[in-house]
Amino acid sequence: MSKKRLQQLTESLRRSAKHFNKTEVGCLIRLFDALVSASYSRFAAVGFDRNMFRDTLHSTFGMTDDVVMDRVFRTFDKNNDNCISVVEWVEGLSVFLRGTLEERIKYCFEVYDLNGDGYISREEMFQMLKNSLIKPPSEDDGDEGIKDLVDIVLKKMDLDHDGKLSFADFEESVKNENLLLEAFGPCLPDLKSSTAFEKKTFREKHEP
Repeated sequence: MSKKRLQQLTESLRRSAKHFNKTEVGCLIRLFDALVSASYSRFAAVGFDRNMFRDTLHSTFGMTDDVVMDRVFRTFDKNNDNCISVVEWVEGLSVFLRGTLEERIKYCFEVYDLNGDGYISREEMFQMLKNSLIKPPSEDDGDEGIKDLVDIVLKKMDLDHDGKLSFADFEESVKNENLLLEAFGPCLPDLKSSTAFEKKTFREKHEP
């Protein structure tokens, strides 16, 4: 990437990825370029494909749930072209690493709304909880236990009692009890991995 292009991109992203300063935006752009350059993906000229992104989520932030990683990819990929551009990468990380509670509520809801219809249905909750919980010895017993858990979650979060979670249900529930933010599986980095990522990216790569 040319120096002029880097400067233009940094200025633009400093405004849209508001939780990073100019230096940090530059570091994230350089990291993106380094990761893309090291890839053999057919998308490498323009950005991360799904597999590259999943590898990064797994190796950097310890994510292992395939369904959640796929949904995180979809949430970053704002224009739905199956590729994460440098702009989507930096703007996505702004919320992923440092988002306000409101931004993280919106992000988590998008991750959990598997079919994108604006609701988290009983079936979607079941699928995500089944993937994120440790498998019990008997699969049948496990399914019953997960159904019971879905009922408990709905009772607590389904404020308008329509059998599914709207964004309003989810937002109000999380604001009342922050621990419900990742109720259906970890889709945000934990403090240890996000701190390690920032330390490595922003300090070690702060060369001129």
